[in-house]
Amino acid sequence: MAEKRDIARRRKRVRVRFGIETPQKMAFTDDLSFVGLFIKTVMPEKPGTLLQLEITLPDETPVLCSGRICWAKRVPPNMLRLVNKGGMGVRIVDYISGKEAYQEFVESLHR
Repeated sequence: MAEKRDIARRRKRVRVRFGIETPQKMAFTDDLSFVGLFIKTVMPEKPGTLLQLEITLPDETPVLCSGRICWAKRVPPNMLRLVNKGGMGVRIVDYISGKEAYQEFVESLHR
């Protein structure tokens, strides 16, 4: 399958909470970029859904933002570690707080 993204993502596991109205569900990222991230989860929401996200950077800085699900792949819980990309790809649409910290963190992954 051909890569559709214009901006390269970097593999990095960071803690993220997500939810439709409030970030309640806990998961981890698999990769991220300046404009989006992949959330590894067995219970992804449907594509097109707007999520509220709370990303916790390695230095414990919280990043609050909203993102729209571009695609999702549901995988049985016992297969999550074996199957490639079980979860959802999310495009960040707006930051509430932590934008600069997030962008600096992503920039550090490209060095």
